[in-house]
Amino acid sequence: MRTPLFLLFLLVAACKTAQQTQVPPPPPPAERPSWVDSRPVTGSYYVGIGVAPKSSPDHMESAKKNALNDLASEISVTVEGNSLLYTLDTRSSFSENYTSSVRTRTSQQLEGFELVDSWDNGTEHWTYYRLSKAEHARIKAERKRKAFDQAVDLHTRSATGLASGDLRSAFDQGLRALLAIRDYWGEADQLELDGRTVNLANELYADLQRLIADVRLELLPERCELNYADHFKRELLIRARIERSGTARDLGQLPLVISFPGSSGRVHAQKNTDPDGHARVTVERIDLAATSKEVVVRLDLENLVNADLDPVAVKPLLAGLAAPEARAPIDVRMPKVFLRATENNFGKPAGASGVSVALREELGRRGFRFVEREGECDMVMNLEADTREGGTASGFFTAYLDVTISYFDHRTGDLIHQGGKQGLKGVQLTYEKAGLEAYKKGAQDLRNELVPALLNAVL
Repeated sequence: MRTPLFLLFLLVAACKTAQQTQVPPPPPPAERPSWVDSRPVTGSYYVGIGVAPKSSPDHMESAKKNALNDLASEISVTVEGNSLLYTLDTRSSFSENYTSSVRTRTSQQLEGFELVDSWDNGTEHWTYYRLSKAEHARIKAERKRKAFDQAVDLHTRSATGLASGDLRSAFDQGLRALLAIRDYWGEADQLELDGRTVNLANELYADLQRLIADVRLELLPERCELNYADHFKRELLIRARIERSGTARDLGQLPLVISFPGSSGRVHAQKNTDPDGHARVTVERIDLAATSKEVVVRLDLENLVNADLDPVAVKPLLAGLAAPEARAPIDVRMPKVFLRATENNFGKPAGASGVSVALREELGRRGFRFVEREGECDMVMNLEADTREGGTASGFFTAYLDVTISYFDHRTGDLIHQGGKQGLKGVQLTYEKAGLEAYKKGAQDLRNELVPALLNAVL
């Protein structure tokens, strides 16, 4: 039986359709490269391997960053024994922070690296970079040359600023010269500077030290005397100069910090010298109990540093500089006092039991001088004290003491201060003993309250 021609045509077409719709098998997974399992070792290249999970955003960029950081870590940062870093490093933490900082900047500034390979296993992305050691050495040498040229130029500008008496500019340019080569502080490169072959970093730092060491601060007068006649206030003149090569020059706009012991805590003031190198400070309201009474004027190194400079790098540099200072002892001459005291206990003189004894002791301890003749004094004190009956109860007698103290300027007669205490209570078996008890409390209150109030008014 013959098969119809159209049936054969249908069978052939069906076979072709089946062949066209057949799905090809998935490609075999990429073979795991050897550099993933075993880090390549080569003497001609620095190697960086980085990996990042594909679940993280920007996993390809993260793998690249990790690879470059890994590559930068292979570039060793050594500290030579005669380098600036070796001199500055009094604590190992600074050296560690420095080398970490250099590595971070190295990874950010890497040039000439090349992508060798990358691999993806479905869950992780791996990246392999390498950098020719010879190419890196060439790039580093070029960068170092530019940095050293910049440092020498800044050093020249520093010298120019100093020649014009602008120490602030000279210090700033000298500091910037050092920071320009901060990546090379651990090295001991030699080059010619000002006609001498020197280690540049060490020489620039030594120049900063010499610059600060040549600053001279002077206080006039050399001793600060505070007395009653001047209301315990004195203005001091500060003079700032730089002495170098046998010549002296006034330093204008020089930042200074001034301190002395104040009655409310240590006083700190900041001043800048005027164009003539002068500044003034008023010393007043001194802490009489301070163990060391002196005015201290010091060059404010921190305020010489511009805010745009990296404080992490600047701090160890400043730590090695001895800020010049000037000191003036403070001599406090308390006033001579003539005391008029009227103290009664129920109409009878209180004698040695009165509060005037405590007043003399307390003021004498603070430096006041008591005189026996009114004509010799600076200040007159009038003290009046008397007791009054407060009643009896259960066999006990109550007395109240009223104390008034007035202080006058002997020369002008002006009232300086007036104070007192009213109704100081004493309880005893008789009115007389109760009055003496009230006087004891009065003496204590005088020491704790009345004398400090007088000092506050006088000083």
